[in-house]
Amino acid sequence: MVLSDRDIKEWLLNGLVIDPFDEINLQPSTYDLKLGDEVRVFDNYKAGCIDVAEKIDTTRVVKLNGEGFVVHPGEFILGSTKEYFEIPGKLCGKLEGRSSLGRLGLVVHATAGYIDPGFKGWITFEISNLSRLPIRIYSDMRIAQICFLEMKSEPLHLYGDSLMGNKYQNQKGPTASKFWVDKKNEDRARK
Repeated sequence: MVLSDRDIKEWLLNGLVIDPFDEINLQPSTYDLKLGDEVRVFDNYKAGCIDVAEKIDTTRVVKLNGEGFVVHPGEFILGSTKEYFEIPGKLCGKLEGRSSLGRLGLVVHATAGYIDPGFKGWITFEISNLSRLPIRIYSDMRIAQICFLEMKSEPLHLYGDSLMGNKYQNQKGPTASKFWVDKKNEDRARK
């Protein structure tokens, strides 16, 4: 079941954390998310290719200033929410772009649109410019939205439980991929 604005406000009193929470961002069945003050850009010259089995980070953080940041056509960057989240065990979240920005060619998530029960931290955006023109983005702009779904029952294990091997619990700011940890955990499990 998707939560309404009324339900979201009730859950804010019963375990859901959105900090800072601003009533103006509460929509009928979603909450608008603001872009934080940093983006993570890729320095492609640092590696010939990305080997997902290796710990290679070809990114660097850029602070956004009042002039914003230009996302060029075909460019891919990471951003994050201004808001910190704690998702209770009976809720999960679904991240979506805002249609006004999508109509300009700005996409805010490539694949990571699902927020598991138990997640704590800032949500990372996977931002791409699909248009043929550069798009300037700004910190504090409403860039995405999240809807919350109530689950029939609480899962056996929450995101962040030690058994789960989750890599992004308590992440802050635009967080680079930690896919290489999967290979490391799989190798350890085989031994």
